[in-house]
Amino acid sequence: MASPIALAPASLFSAAGAAAARRPRRPDLAAFPRPPSYRARRPPRGSRFEPRAAAKLAEKTALEYRKLGDSDLVVSEITLGTMTFGEQNTEKEAHDMLSYAWDHGINILDTAEAYPIPMRKETQGRTDLYIGSWLKSQPRDKVILATKVCGYSERSSYIREDAKVLRVDAANIKESVEKSLKRLNTDYIDLLQIHWPDRYVPLFGEYNYDFSKWRPSVPFVEQLKAFQELIDEGKVRYIGVSNETSYGVMEFVHAAKVEGLPKIVSIQNSYSLLVRCRFEVDLVEVCHPKNCNIGLLAYSPLGGGSLSGKYLDKNSEAAKKGRLNLFPGYMERYYRSYAKEATIKYVEVAKKYGLTLVQLALAFARDQPFMTSSIIGATSVEQLKEDIDAFLTVERPLPSEIMADIDAIFKRYKDPAIL
Repeated sequence: MASPIALAPASLFSAAGAAAARRPRRPDLAAFPRPPSYRARRPPRGSRFEPRAAAKLAEKTALEYRKLGDSDLVVSEITLGTMTFGEQNTEKEAHDMLSYAWDHGINILDTAEAYPIPMRKETQGRTDLYIGSWLKSQPRDKVILATKVCGYSERSSYIREDAKVLRVDAANIKESVEKSLKRLNTDYIDLLQIHWPDRYVPLFGEYNYDFSKWRPSVPFVEQLKAFQELIDEGKVRYIGVSNETSYGVMEFVHAAKVEGLPKIVSIQNSYSLLVRCRFEVDLVEVCHPKNCNIGLLAYSPLGGGSLSGKYLDKNSEAAKKGRLNLFPGYMERYYRSYAKEATIKYVEVAKKYGLTLVQLALAFARDQPFMTSSIIGATSVEQLKEDIDAFLTVERPLPSEIMADIDAIFKRYKDPAIL
């Protein structure tokens, strides 16, 4: 479950300290238990929340660490996303961000064989190479390395040696892992995830399931058997899924139980102020620690950067340099008028309580009782610092007054980033 626990020794990270318990504040999710935990220094308590004043800024302390599902992995509440490395970021810039993240307590990195994004044959795998060169000077056993094998694709066959279509079968999985290990300069992967399913599912902003797009897919058992071989060989420690549905999670869990195969321990899905329904409606029950115990690694907690507010003015310098403008059509779901309208409302809430939109968005994701770790991507150390500071300085949990205002906007707009 996504419970905070203490790490020992504290000197494991330069941002030393142990983790603090989070208190569930939403009645429908209150069943997520919170075991006791410890913090090196606790923020002041007892002061009342003052409307229109800045949300109480906590004393800066260490990040929290949580067990990932029912694995033995203990991960920081922030995961460093790396999909810009090799496209928007040079190797030196990537190394600077990796080192800054590490020095500030982030112990888990997320990459993929498809990175950097947007996917291109000319750059494919470059992200891994940048991470691999950085890892040479790091204690490998202290860094939790997560990567992803591509799902079904008819457009990315260049990733494999001899394939017209990418599938999640034994041959594809094995080739993916062998190449990833070489690029990453390591002999094992801590968490191997399926980037998107082999079967048809609505992806990346699509919402409704299209019956006509059903297609035969690689059986769940066959996928798990391929992972079992890699685990037996010591090349993979744990497995997870990404962009998955409740049906997919349950099938993987059931197949593992019946066949005695490795169980998935994590799910990497989108979650933010602009994308809530898919996880909150039913995946939250499936992943509950008392049910399947699947840890959520949430990507795009800032909605592809839209929840920084920089895209509200398309002509601003920040917007012009942003990926939504650099790569037309990319994540366009966050750029549409309805999503923009909701974003403006969230800006108003942030200002009302003396917060930035980044602080509001990241604290909202941080405080969810089902959250294990939020995946934060940045294109500069300055952006990364702002994101980490949001976790460390904004009151935990967000006061009920702020949550009430957030929920009022949610009731009106729901998930405005749906295509």
